[in-house]
Amino acid sequence: MDYQLELQRAVDAARPLLTTGRVADYIPALGAVDPHAFGLALATVDGEVYGAGDWEVPFSVQSISKLFTLALTLAAGSEGIWHRVGREPSGTPFNSLIQLESEQGIPRNPFINAGAVVVTDHLLTLTGDAGRAVREFLRAESGNPLLDTDPVVAGSEAAHGHRNAALAHFIASYGNLENPVEAVLSHYYAHCAIAASCRDLALAGLFLARHGVRTDGSRLLSRSDAKRINAVLLTCGTYDAAGDFAFRVGLPGKSGVGGGILAIVPGRGTLCAWGPALDRAGNSVGAVAALDAFTTATGWSVF
Repeated sequence: MDYQLELQRAVDAARPLLTTGRVADYIPALGAVDPHAFGLALATVDGEVYGAGDWEVPFSVQSISKLFTLALTLAAGSEGIWHRVGREPSGTPFNSLIQLESEQGIPRNPFINAGAVVVTDHLLTLTGDAGRAVREFLRAESGNPLLDTDPVVAGSEAAHGHRNAALAHFIASYGNLENPVEAVLSHYYAHCAIAASCRDLALAGLFLARHGVRTDGSRLLSRSDAKRINAVLLTCGTYDAAGDFAFRVGLPGKSGVGGGILAIVPGRGTLCAWGPALDRAGNSVGAVAALDAFTTATGWSVF
């Protein structure tokens, strides 16, 4: 298969749709991003990397970082996280407060904002610096030592993060946070505001395609835990549009409101697409279209 050709075809299929969504302007620093930008990368389990479009341009990873906080938490042997956060689709927007009261401060899954706040809190307890833990992991797996948190984006999120603060305080009121709300939110913004390219993220996500094995050959997760993360990515990774994403793309994936989507092809590799314009669920219109085109053309799917 000519991977480069298929990536370019997928990018070409996505380009007409790039401006049909809107950028995440509720975070001012993200609202200034060019909606016409688009990139797509493929990293194989054999170590090959291919890309098309703006695949080496850094962008704000936002909620894609949540899969790495969960992986690092589970890697530390913290199965107890599943007593603090569920594994079911929410059926509500990613920043919704609706279910927290009826479910007594237990977020529905680790990939909506409430769930990610709890996982960040857990990782903060384990490491003392959740933001740094994610950055160091991404640097090691991507081979990019310059990968870092964008302080402008982090500051913009903190200044306009009233909904996240409300979620965190609500969770804390039920005793489901171990650290002060302000500290947890600071680390949450630190990992969400990491700037990385499609290339960086595709390489960093390969441990899930390798069933838990890192780039250096060491094991981060058991095969079972890697399977479980992929399962939750499939059912919950693209917010309340996870069913449509599974229908169109057929892969576990995690999106972020920075416009990126990282998708896992177990045993084969990873795909990362980026287009800043989002649909109503907060997923990149262009990224979904490109991943749909690629998996349709190649037959790469878990189904």
